[in-house]
Amino acid sequence: MKLISCIIRPYRLDEVRDALAAAGVSGITVTEVRGFGRQKGHTEMYRGAEYVVDFLPKLKVDVVVTDEQLDGALEAIQQSARTGNVGDGKIFVSPVEQVVRIRTGELDADAL
Repeated sequence: MKLISCIIRPYRLDEVRDALAAAGVSGITVTEVRGFGRQKGHTEMYRGAEYVVDFLPKLKVDVVVTDEQLDGALEAIQQSARTGNVGDGKIFVSPVEQVVRIRTGELDADAL
């Protein structure tokens, strides 16, 4: 099993969620985060004063998938989150050793 953590633009969430559902992924966790990479923030005007916004609002989407679902889920995220501009985000993949469903005690793939 693998944990996919991706950082995406907030307005791309619906597309990513729908693409993951079409790829057979049954559940996701979404967290509002702030950060920057190559985009390096941007400047904004407030009451006539210009200021720099270093940390941009993003969403972190976490998904646990089986090894068989991994390639389809990665492709779904890439296609649905991509705008072609700087700041589209990143995808990180990590191994997951064990999953336990608290309610039933099911393990691993059965718990997903």
